[in-house]
Amino acid sequence: MRSSKRFVLAALALLVVAAVVVFVLENNQPVALLFLGWSAPQLPVSVCVLVSLLAGMMVGPLLAWFMGARRRSK
Repeated sequence: MRSSKRFVLAALALLVVAAVVVFVLENNQPVALLFLGWSAPQLPVSVCVLVSLLAGMMVGPLLAWFMGARRRSK
């Protein structure tokens, strides 16, 4: 039972890694982003998307924790 769970987890991890690799390979056109007058260097589209995804994955739980802490303090 344990080995089958490990196999399924490894297979899912491999699928996610494969999807990320395909995404990066398909989206390698350089773009320059402009945000509030600040111009970022030209990077591939995939880098911009992955960085924004990772930033959202960090900011989302922090905001949820902050809102929960505010509710608990009231």
